[in-house]
Amino acid sequence: MSIPDFQTLMLPLLQSLADGKVHEFRQAVELLSQQYELTELERAELLPSGRAPLFYNRLSWAKTHLKKAGLLEFPRRGAFQITDRGLQVLAQPPARIHMAWLQQFPEYAQALALPPANHPAPSADAMPTAIDIPEASVTPQEAIEQAHQALRRALADEVLASVKSCSPVFFEQLVVQLMIKMGYGGSRQEAGQAVGKSGDGGIDGIINEDRLGLDSIYLQAKRWEGVVGRPEIMKFVGALAGQRATKGVFITTSSFTQEAKAYAASSQYRLVLIDGARLADLMVEHDLGVSVAAIYHLKRLDSDFFSEE
Repeated sequence: MSIPDFQTLMLPLLQSLADGKVHEFRQAVELLSQQYELTELERAELLPSGRAPLFYNRLSWAKTHLKKAGLLEFPRRGAFQITDRGLQVLAQPPARIHMAWLQQFPEYAQALALPPANHPAPSADAMPTAIDIPEASVTPQEAIEQAHQALRRALADEVLASVKSCSPVFFEQLVVQLMIKMGYGGSRQEAGQAVGKSGDGGIDGIINEDRLGLDSIYLQAKRWEGVVGRPEIMKFVGALAGQRATKGVFITTSSFTQEAKAYAASSQYRLVLIDGARLADLMVEHDLGVSVAAIYHLKRLDSDFFSEE
């Protein structure tokens, strides 16, 4: 079963508190994970940012909306409890609790800066419809992160298009700059000298693996439109053998065939293949060829600040 959206979780979460006792939120996470028969992979699935489990995040937002409607309260940090209003709702539960249904409670409408619903509250057995359910099924944090990922993908596409339009010489220098940004090669001057030492045997650059120069990484940079196949990787391996090297990075603006990937994986040499999409992602991640347009801070309550213990 896939992870339910946060609105779907509202009613089951409220029902899990039907005994009126104080419950730890982590217990609710475990209980509902079992109820929805989530697999280990689903439980471990993270938000796009990788900062929090997706199911935990959605359940947290379900909890937040129920609190805004006065259906539950937080008696202490990390714990919650159903209110009298919540118990009244469970006495005649609706088929589903969602944001539109919660608008019947003035506190909720006020919290969301919405006017109270001017129509009769939905009946207890009313089925949700496409009209009274908001289109968004993701939490605000998910929406922000998904928008961020979409903007990042669009930027990466622009970066790759720009890289493809540059000259082969500029591309080789770009590859070295990227390796330095990623922590290889020491200084730019050292990397420049290393490129100058490169030969014509299928090697476009040589860069130190660490600042002390204990090992070297050999680079091949291909600004191609066509797919890179196994023969090109075999030539690169031959060049590595000629240099008595053991590590190589093959970077292209296009992509690799499955045969090329399989050959690299089975080679006795340590080879890393970076295609155009991965190259653009790395450039964005390490701020190469891009600049910061805006910064938004997502803040949360510091519970420790308000603790009087």
